[in-house]
Amino acid sequence: MACPFAKHASSEQFQRQPSIAEAHNWNLDEDLSEIPGDALTLTHLNAAIQLLTAPSIENVHEALMSLIAKYSNRWPGLSKLKTERSELSIYPHYDYLADIQDNLTQIDESAVSEILVHLGEELIQTACVGVIERAFKCLGSDLQEFLGSLDGVYDVLKLQEEEISDTGFVCAGEGELIFTSERPVLAWLLLGCLRALSRLLFNCEPEIELEPLAGDTPRYRYLLRVDEPTPIPGDAVSVDAVSGDARDLKVSNRFFCDAFPWHFIMDEQLRLVQLGSAFSRLFKGHVGSGTGTGVGLTASTLFRFKRPRGLPLHFREIVRRTNTPFMISLRAPPGRPDFFAKGLEIKGQMVFCPESNALLFVGSPFLDGLEGLTCNGLFISDIPLHDATREVILVGEQARAQDGLRRRMDKLKSSIEEANSAVIKERKKNVSLLQLIFPAEIAERLWLGAQIDAKTYPAVTMLFSDIVGFTSICSRATPFMVINMLENLYKHFDELCGFFDVYKVETIGDAYCVASGLHRASIYDAHKVAWMALRMIETCTLYNTHDGQHIKMRIGLHTGTVLAGVVGRKMPRYCLFGHNVTIANKFESGSEACKINISPTTRDWLVKHPGYGFQMDARDASCMPKEFTDSKGLTCYFLEGYKHPTLGNERPLQEHIEEAMRQTLQEAAETLEVGQ
Repeated sequence: MACPFAKHASSEQFQRQPSIAEAHNWNLDEDLSEIPGDALTLTHLNAAIQLLTAPSIENVHEALMSLIAKYSNRWPGLSKLKTERSELSIYPHYDYLADIQDNLTQIDESAVSEILVHLGEELIQTACVGVIERAFKCLGSDLQEFLGSLDGVYDVLKLQEEEISDTGFVCAGEGELIFTSERPVLAWLLLGCLRALSRLLFNCEPEIELEPLAGDTPRYRYLLRVDEPTPIPGDAVSVDAVSGDARDLKVSNRFFCDAFPWHFIMDEQLRLVQLGSAFSRLFKGHVGSGTGTGVGLTASTLFRFKRPRGLPLHFREIVRRTNTPFMISLRAPPGRPDFFAKGLEIKGQMVFCPESNALLFVGSPFLDGLEGLTCNGLFISDIPLHDATREVILVGEQARAQDGLRRRMDKLKSSIEEANSAVIKERKKNVSLLQLIFPAEIAERLWLGAQIDAKTYPAVTMLFSDIVGFTSICSRATPFMVINMLENLYKHFDELCGFFDVYKVETIGDAYCVASGLHRASIYDAHKVAWMALRMIETCTLYNTHDGQHIKMRIGLHTGTVLAGVVGRKMPRYCLFGHNVTIANKFESGSEACKINISPTTRDWLVKHPGYGFQMDARDASCMPKEFTDSKGLTCYFLEGYKHPTLGNERPLQEHIEEAMRQTLQEAAETLEVGQ
């Protein structure tokens, strides 16, 4: 990974390691949606401990800037480490600490460890604020309790990792902490963190010694010594223990075994010298009765130590891990391969008893419900009333029942949603089908069951067309050939209707009728129908009849007032009525093959707005339909083509028309903005 700092060779004392905060992929899966914003959660505790084991680039950078500000006079070379945070953000897996370590070696190799310790102190001062400080405070009331909790809590948090790492803490005794990490730079950083945390949380200044431990895995021992304040006479009263002799215990062995059924005691050779009543019942016939003694059996005979991982089964090693949660599972006793409780897990802790130089394990079964209890031959009575495991099992059963109900409700909800989705899908199909038959506004009102009243539209441009010689074509071709020809041709016409946003009225045989000005009236309705007519004549040249001849159409256009309404209850149709509908049909019948005959009213609409170059040739006045009233002095026209002023004449007709459509849409949008 590229580095913003200048590159230097690492020293032998400090090795670069390939991991940074991203090495810990915490997966706590907490639902924080219903937790107050200032509430302390496991995520906060994890973030606090991660500050010690894998600080993020952001935290390290902030601590480094604070270090430079405080110690630049003592080590002038520290100013060379300044860099912008934005330069680091582009390297998500950049090992920032390793580069700091390398550059410190070049600045002052003899002071690298001291500077890193100060960097650890600055890390706590800059990052341990707010909820992170509260998370650290909850670990213990004094420094020794803090170290012990650091051991146990981090061991639990490590179980949330997807990949188990070797990093970890071990509180090995009074004022002794062992830190395991593949990165030596973190060992010096942790020393400074411990100093700063001692001052911040417990107002003490411990002397801390750091020494590496031999072994395959890099480990570091921290010895913390705090000078106890000299007691002032009369301020406190020292209370001695009642007795230091184990034989002075005020309860009998049997009572203790019944009160703590899931305990056992081991001597220095890890021989079982006492078992709780629950263990004694499970291993009946292999241990003594009465006091629950194990009659010389070693703990490894009956138990397998699952956690801490890799723990050597030696008395002193176990004593060093008394601040770590233990997980053991039951083994089958010798000669009992069918032992029904084999694999039963017990979670608890080890307690060192100095009076008898023995180890006491106190725990509870690690179960998730009543089924786990009964399949191991256990009873609810095997768990003492003081043990929260009872509530965990019973509440777990209640939660499982609620989960079952929730799953059934979710399944029912899912099926309802699927049915609703299917209904909506079918409704969309029906609406889409109606919109293919009727204008969108009429289709919506029909779907809602509203009454559809006939309506007069003042300026509707109608197109009527038919195929020249269609009767002759049908006489020479099979019905299938005719249908196939019309399907191919009209499918193309339907696409043109969608492009020009005109309404297809109907098709009857070879007659194809469209209109514009019904569903969305505009000043360009006549233009759209005229452009479509030109494209229809052009499209006919792409299709042939069954005998190889180009299809020839004749088209008539007319603009006028019409009455439109829905007719019929069974297979209803949206029909156009009025004298102008008849006139439009007459202009089509008066046209010629491959020609577009347009009425004077349509021609007036086409030339009303400048900037549109329709090419029209006037026809003889005798070509006007007799039914056209007030036709004196008027004539009809052949629409020959269209040339848009912004394009060259050599460009094809389709490009000219597409450019014109873009212009109309732009002008319509501008008109709408002005109106708003």
